Amino acid sequence: MADSHELAVAAVAARTRELFETQTPYRVYHGATNSTRRSQRHAGNTIDTSALNRVLNIDTAKKTVLAEPNVPMDALVDATLSHGLVPLIVMEFPGITVGGGFSGTSGESSSFRYGVFDATVNWIEIVLPNGEVVLASKTEKPDLFWGAASAFGTLGVVTLLEIQLRVAKPFVELTYHHVSSFKDVITNLQSETSATTANDYVDAITFSMDCTIICTGRLVPPPPPGKSTERFLRPYDPWFYIHAQRIGNRLKISPAGATITEYIPLKDYLFRYDRGGFWGARYAFRYFFAPFNRITRFLLDPLLHTRVMYRALHQSGLSDFYVVQDVGIPYDKAEEFVQWVDQHFELYPLWLCPLKMRREEEESRYGLHAEFGDLDAKSLLNFGVWGPVSFNRRECVRQNRELERIVHALGGKKWLYAHAYYTEDEFWAHYDRGAYDKLREKYHAGYLPSVYDKVKVDVDAEEAATQASLATWLLALIWRIWPLAGLYGVYKAILGGDYLLQKKRSDKLVQAAKKRS
Repeated sequence: MADSHELAVAAVAARTRELFETQTPYRVYHGATNSTRRSQRHAGNTIDTSALNRVLNIDTAKKTVLAEPNVPMDALVDATLSHGLVPLIVMEFPGITVGGGFSGTSGESSSFRYGVFDATVNWIEIVLPNGEVVLASKTEKPDLFWGAASAFGTLGVVTLLEIQLRVAKPFVELTYHHVSSFKDVITNLQSETSATTANDYVDAITFSMDCTIICTGRLVPPPPPGKSTERFLRPYDPWFYIHAQRIGNRLKISPAGATITEYIPLKDYLFRYDRGGFWGARYAFRYFFAPFNRITRFLLDPLLHTRVMYRALHQSGLSDFYVVQDVGIPYDKAEEFVQWVDQHFELYPLWLCPLKMRREEEESRYGLHAEFGDLDAKSLLNFGVWGPVSFNRRECVRQNRELERIVHALGGKKWLYAHAYYTEDEFWAHYDRGAYDKLREKYHAGYLPSVYDKVKVDVDAEEAATQASLATWLLALIWRIWPLAGLYGVYKAILGGDYLLQKKRSDKLVQAAKKRS
């Protein structure tokens, strides 16, 4: 397996050198993506890394795993759990890859303790833009390591990562807390994520200004008989957010301070938001005026997992009319932010995830997020703000820009996996251009598109392209007729291999349940 890895890296390096000689900017083809940005692939300038999708080694003594960048989270978890280990950070969607998590500032419910995913990586192998293959770690070439951690591939092509693991336990003991005041939400989250807490996982779902469910979890052995257990990955299981909302309704009428505790198999917990994509799939039911109930969710289950949903989202173009943003807000400004979102969007639920941002290493003040290397770098509360805002493209952009402005005004950070609506000057007022450009020059990346080039949305260019010919204009006009865009997205999703794979998995789980009954 190591030999095949070296051959694959050699092919990537050779292709990179070829493009470097002509200073041709390249795009990397990974094979699949969970990004909400539609990418363009051109045979003349593409570096194909889709073969780099294997787990190469698990060291049980060091508690580390060597994984290639296109290994998805579910495959990584399956491999490590077979050795009784689990990554410190596991992103909630099974299709998010190791490389995507490293380059895209990915956090989840254990990030209050360990930081975002890149903080749990020991070292990377990376092909620089001139074709040179080097290793970078937190102690060797730390500038390259931390720069690549937030550069979205604009400093080179990451081809291997060593990731930290911990001892796994088969269940998560999950406790649900209902909090009615958002001020109390902040206080409770800070308490549940303090240095002395026994919690392994903490996140929250805000359903309204007066209803937030805080979920705190601990890794535990199998529960004793009679204890309440719950699962979320099978087609007939509840979606997690709906389940949490029902528990919240029970807690509303319970004595103050009451909690409800369940035991969840570890993998079901880690990927609890996959079915329904948190709650994003709910909007697809609304778009098609389809009934939203347990029966329809069961029947349509193969279409409602994130791998398939993202393909439909890309192909339909409907994300152009949504706000799909994750932003980190300082705790002392979090209440002000949620009030602003309530007044301007009324998009509920909201996802809350505490993030430890300060890097532990002394030599870590590099890259777009260089300030996270400061000793006084603050923890942030991540808000997931997702949903449709306007089917007028200009109005949708305006509202997204308003969100970006309030995040900046409150001293927050916007993560760049999704659309960015900044002008170039606005963008670099948020991110450390000086540190980033120094790295680009040092590591031969100046001829590549910058991070801003990769994530920006240019509505003027979109409209100019649409109006370039009568045929293009008519096609765009027809595309706005409901429900053509949505149907096309579903059609393309069904054609994709992810749908067929998910349908097989769903059918297998249903058959297993019938046999047991």
